[in-house]
Amino acid sequence: MHDLDLHYVFELSLILVMIAAGITAIAKKVKQPYPIALVLVGAIIGLSNIPILDPVKTFITEGEIFNFVIITLFLPALLGEASLKLSYAHLIENKKPILLLAFGGTLLSFIIVGFSSLWLLGFTIPAAFVFAALMSATDPVSVLSIFKTVGVKKRLSIVVEGESLFNDGLAVVLFNISAFYLLDYLDLGIAGLGNGIWQFVKVITLGLIVGGALGYGFSKLTQYFDDYPLEIIFSIILFYSSFLLAESIHASGVIAVVVAAIIFGNYGAKIGMSPTTKLNINNFWDVAALLANSLVFLMVGLEITNIDLEDKWELILFAILIVLIGRSLAVYISLAFMKNFPTPWKHVINWGGLKGSLSIALVLSLPRDFEGREDILLVAFSIVLFSLLVQGLSIKPFLSLLGVNKKEEGYKEYEVLISKNFRLKASIQELTESKHNAIITGTVLKERMEQLSKEQKELELEMEKFYQKTPSLKEQQHILLEKQSLYAQYEAIEKLLKEEIISDETAKDEQANIIDQLVKLENNH
Repeated sequence: MHDLDLHYVFELSLILVMIAAGITAIAKKVKQPYPIALVLVGAIIGLSNIPILDPVKTFITEGEIFNFVIITLFLPALLGEASLKLSYAHLIENKKPILLLAFGGTLLSFIIVGFSSLWLLGFTIPAAFVFAALMSATDPVSVLSIFKTVGVKKRLSIVVEGESLFNDGLAVVLFNISAFYLLDYLDLGIAGLGNGIWQFVKVITLGLIVGGALGYGFSKLTQYFDDYPLEIIFSIILFYSSFLLAESIHASGVIAVVVAAIIFGNYGAKIGMSPTTKLNINNFWDVAALLANSLVFLMVGLEITNIDLEDKWELILFAILIVLIGRSLAVYISLAFMKNFPTPWKHVINWGGLKGSLSIALVLSLPRDFEGREDILLVAFSIVLFSLLVQGLSIKPFLSLLGVNKKEEGYKEYEVLISKNFRLKASIQELTESKHNAIITGTVLKERMEQLSKEQKELELEMEKFYQKTPSLKEQQHILLEKQSLYAQYEAIEKLLKEEIISDETAKDEQANIIDQLVKLENNH
């Protein structure tokens, strides 16, 4: 190994990027989920004897390197990118299912899988609950990429992504407690239970504080600059500093990044970012996330080939069964408290709770002398492989079977008409704002405006005929208009509060009322 040869490390990294980019490009071209394609190709490379790729396999599958790349290098970026784009209003709208799944569901899964592993797999207490913590983390990247291609409801995507972001943080906390403190707490009896609960609350609370403080601070910083390259750098510093600072004080780095990015992407974008800046920051993190995800799933495929399945099939099958049952019970029990939550969505959330790179990185971080480490490695790797290949490849037909992605008749024509209408309105608005442009003469501007107005009237007649054929899609327009009206009301209340025209209490009551209306609107349709 050329561990200290940075030029050699860079060469290996570049080869890995080229392989990952090529596979991702092909998968996207044939409209297949790229994470699954990368895992498959990574596994094939790992099992094949290709001399030119042997150094890459050896380098990447070093436990410490894999753990550093996934946890320290890529995890803050992936969490930050996903959280940055989450609308705070949408999160608040769907806070109940997200919190029920991320906290209630994760804890239920942890308890069910932990005790089942203890009794059925013969694991020690720490090993059983370490395994349970690993299996509580979900990785929805491939599922969400399928959602985008088949047109699943936005609310379902938000719930799946929101659960994943917050339950990852919870799973890491549970993993650390199980791996390093659980036996000590058990020895202390009731006092140990109190210490465990305190440690759990402290780690999460400190993560919230670190993420909240840095997110607010960097959001305020954007007010003083209108320079998108600099503000992209701010976002990079924010995501990594949140994670590393929280970890350095034994808080949850995952929770810190998620909270910081949500604040930066909502509050920071509102008070200090121009539309150009927001667009460029989102574009930058789109590229960064695609690269990181591509490399992560390729590395997972390479890493999985290191496991030895010989004489362990019974253990693996029991472990898969335990995890599937634990996930099912956790999802259905948690969401039993939700009224009007569509049953097919519950099935999708259950089957779409895939395991991924975080589980593998965490298990590789276990000390070499941890009792039961090899068995945990074996079952964790096997379940990740099962999850990505079996559940990941079957989620698309599963969506069709449940009718979750079924579009109404005429929906394609509806999308085309809406797109045309949006384009025309944007053109008219742009020309209206160009009246004082000295380069464009008034005559030319008037002629173009008349032409656009004529096209808009023709389009409105066409849309009216279309709505007569499909009244349900006209109803969707009414719902969209009502939602936009409610969002505008929410922002108006925020403005009144900011200008100290109304009190905090009044603002809170009014905004709660608006959110209730949004939730009812979503649930009823």
